[in-house]
Amino acid sequence: MDTLETYRQGIEKVLRAYAQVPYAYGEIQTEVVIDRQADHYLLLAVGWDGARRIHGSIVHIDIIDGKVWIQRDGTEHGIAEELVEAGIPRDRIVLGFRPPDLRQYTEYAMA
Repeated sequence: MDTLETYRQGIEKVLRAYAQVPYAYGEIQTEVVIDRQADHYLLLAVGWDGARRIHGSIVHIDIIDGKVWIQRDGTEHGIAEELVEAGIPRDRIVLGFRPPDLRQYTEYAMA
């Protein structure tokens, strides 16, 4: 299996696991949106919390130039380590939600 396919499968596995965790309140569903052609991966929260509409991304990941860019991470503990456990090397993961000048202080790729 090639590297890109390994990354895709790892991302999908992690996002699908998150989608199985039910919300503790409201009538909120978690959806996984996958665009393998453009390599965009989203975990969305959609539904209602009482009279309040809920709709937004929890996680947004792109594969850009062979690296996994975490554009948004709204998980409690951070999704990067779970991607590492799924087989994606740290030096291929970019914390895109961090300012570029601070990425050098993480355990992950700068860009």
